[in-house]
Parts: sequence; structure tokens; C-alpha cells
Amino acid sequence: MKLTEIDALRAYARMMNTLDVSHIEPLLDEEFRFSSQWMCGEIPSKQEFLDYMESTLEPIRQSGNRVYAEIAHANAWGHDDCVVTAEGDRENLVATVFAHVRNGKIRRIDMCGDPPPSATMRTGEYPS
Repeated sequence: MKLTEIDALRAYARMMNTLDVSHIEPLLDEEFRFSSQWMCGEIPSKQEFLDYMESTLEPIRQSGNRVYAEIAHANAWGHDDCVVTAEGDRENLVATVFAHVRNGKIRRIDMCGDPPPSATMRTGEYPS
């Protein structure tokens, strides 16, 4: 089975919805990169991303707050599909996430505020 962009997005959403990086770890390319419009620079490697996500997800696990990651459609940045994330409530949308797949692995993930998650077509699919 060849990994598709939607498979990559579902893995990312599953990671966020379960607060468990094991859902995405085996799918990441060794040359993986992560960027966010809320970060200065980008995370330049698979291991640094996994460490970053663990340090981000652990306080959420401890707080009991809920994160929601939903599959959506947004014709933007050369992509049709994306994930929209929300905090605390499914309507408290915070970011739009895009995935790039190359040679069967997730090559990069970009977290954006533009396009805003409210401008996407949400599907109601919350992979878990």
C-alpha cells in the first residue's frame, strides 16, 4: 500500500486525537521537516519533531484538556485535503495542517493560520 496525503493527514489527526506519537512515527521520512506559522524557523528532523511533539502532548495529557483534529478540505497551497485542529471544544478552531508525502513517507507537515480553519470544508471525521 502506498502512503497517500490523506493517509498522512489521518495519521497526524490520530496522533493529536489520542495524544500518542506512535501513530505517525513510522510514517515519517528520515529527512522530515515541520513548520508552523507560530514558530521561528522549522524543525529540521524526524527525531526533533518527535521530541517536540512529546513535549507538546505531555502537558495536554496531564491537563485533561481535549484536542480535536478533524479531516477537512481546503483548496490551498497546492493541497485539497488538510486537518483542522481545535482546543477544548470542536468549534474552537486554531490551525490548518497540511502534509507532504514523498516516496511513501511523510516528508513535511506545515501548520498554518492561513487559510484559517474556519474557511475549510470540515468533514466530521476525527480519526482515533
